[in-house]
Amino acid sequence: MSAASALSHAVRRIRSAHETLRSSESAPAFTGGVVAAGLGLGGFAMLVLCLWVISPFPDSGLDGALHVAADCWLLAHGGGLVRTETLSGVAAPVGVTPLLTMAFPVWLLYRAGADAVAPASDGKVARSAVAWLIGGYLAVGAGVVVYTSYGPVRSDLLGAALHLPVVAGLAAAAGAWAERGRPRIALPARLSRVAVPVTVPPQEVAAVLRSAGAGVCVLVAGGAALTAVTLALHPGAAGASFTRLSEALSGRLAVLAVAIALIPNAAVWGAAYALGPGFALGTQAAVRPAGVVGEPVLPDFPLLAALPQPGPGTSLTWVALVVPVLAGVAVGVLAVGRREPYGLGRTAAHAALGGLVCGIAMALLTELAAGPLGTGALEDFGPSWWLTAAAATGWTAAAGTPTALLVRWVRVRRAAAATEREQAEREAVEGAQAQAAEPEGDVVPDAAPSEA
Repeated sequence: MSAASALSHAVRRIRSAHETLRSSESAPAFTGGVVAAGLGLGGFAMLVLCLWVISPFPDSGLDGALHVAADCWLLAHGGGLVRTETLSGVAAPVGVTPLLTMAFPVWLLYRAGADAVAPASDGKVARSAVAWLIGGYLAVGAGVVVYTSYGPVRSDLLGAALHLPVVAGLAAAAGAWAERGRPRIALPARLSRVAVPVTVPPQEVAAVLRSAGAGVCVLVAGGAALTAVTLALHPGAAGASFTRLSEALSGRLAVLAVAIALIPNAAVWGAAYALGPGFALGTQAAVRPAGVVGEPVLPDFPLLAALPQPGPGTSLTWVALVVPVLAGVAVGVLAVGRREPYGLGRTAAHAALGGLVCGIAMALLTELAAGPLGTGALEDFGPSWWLTAAAATGWTAAAGTPTALLVRWVRVRRAAAATEREQAEREAVEGAQAQAAEPEGDVVPDAAPSEA
């Protein structure tokens, strides 16, 4: 085949794909992905431009402000950034993702996935629509990565390539799955041939997921409570750090916005602290209930200014261990069947699996909430995902299994007592009805009339 014929064949293929895209349901889905990415970028750009407009001494022009907005959009997907202008001259990574900023693009993708499959006639068309939606979103993401590949803060190409497709795929697929009525997800044909057929009732899977979700919520809520208590006990340090960072109104608003975006991160760090492993403040210090080990090198920031001083822990710090116990109790209570309790073995298995899923969820949250903030001392910043996952699994399974068995025993006893009461009431009603049906006294039948 000559070069001319190969080129003409490629052009025909491109035209055919273009016509197929225009005439099918894939065009709205692709456009939906582009719109979702554009709305996310627009939201971050609006916030950054507002701060840039009210800033009395902006460091850069409009291009710099838009560059910062694009960097924030990528960071919200978990893609890291790299600071090139440092005192040491060595590029410093920024790997901590503000979890609150992730909620906006994830919500946009979720809604776009639901809208893309709404007109789909069958599952195949729905899957194609989701694929085109993700393609449109990633097309915009690729342009953003290229746009942010230069400057004092540039995008990390590998981090963006790993995180953008995962976040876009999971969020869009979740929205499409919910819109389609949450159908069962079938295994691929190759896996279904080799997989051992195991029948698991959906209500048992729901019980495990429900218990794991309760455990995660209690851990994160407990971590948020610990963070709030720490800030309340050291209001002066947090306030002084806030005022030192900037004197201009725009700078203080920017610090406040960053602090608010990092509140979920602080809650996850607090959960890791309550679980026992704690979190690292650089490569030379760690914070645990047992105490603060080493000399932390901290950047000046309000959420970090109220951390405890180096030294052994106190009785107040050990109180934090109540949080994982409460999380295990929540896992155990929700692992028991709502209507009819399962057997002893299945109840214990549900609690143990709920603890395992809780540990996996905490590992994902910890991986997103932690990361490097530079090189050297700040290369390791935040909790370890595998230590947090192991501690969460151990605490929730150890406290959740006996709790689930106890809750099952109580519910079985109550059900048995209710059955006995119903049986007694039924027997009493039947006895009363039988007694009412019996004739009162001896009834002498009338004598038959004599024949004349």
